[in-house]
Amino acid sequence: MMHLVYCDDKEKVLEKILAGEKTMVVRGAAGRKIPHSRVFEGETIYFMKKGTGKISATATVESVQNYVKLTEDEIVKILEDNQSKLNLSNKQKERWHKKCLCLVEFKDVKKINALDFDHQSNMDDWLIIEKIEDVVVGTSIPYNYDNSKF
Repeated sequence: MMHLVYCDDKEKVLEKILAGEKTMVVRGAAGRKIPHSRVFEGETIYFMKKGTGKISATATVESVQNYVKLTEDEIVKILEDNQSKLNLSNKQKERWHKKCLCLVEFKDVKKINALDFDHQSNMDDWLIIEKIEDVVVGTSIPYNYDNSKF
């Protein structure tokens, strides 16, 4: 599978990734939510800056950490232990202070010729797709969550 990750524009997440200042992304929720347990070493991640409609970078998943039912202290420790890779602002630490976390470390980041993203109303901020063309203008297919089921 492949993954398309929205990067927060206000926090300049994509810029940090391209500069090598960020080598890990996190997603979290009160319960298990995509991409928890659905992203694996060796898979491809595509990145797009939120609000641009342009898919502009790619990387390879290096490692994944999935956590459930974390205590407050465990959440703080996990985020702190991975801060050198996550490069989170205080606002982001607050946002991702969740009981279920998925941390995805990546390598081999490459800027690519921008692909036009075909946004559909039912899409989340992390998409699991079979191929990038499935979400690119001109070749996209109706998005469903078949690849995202637990």
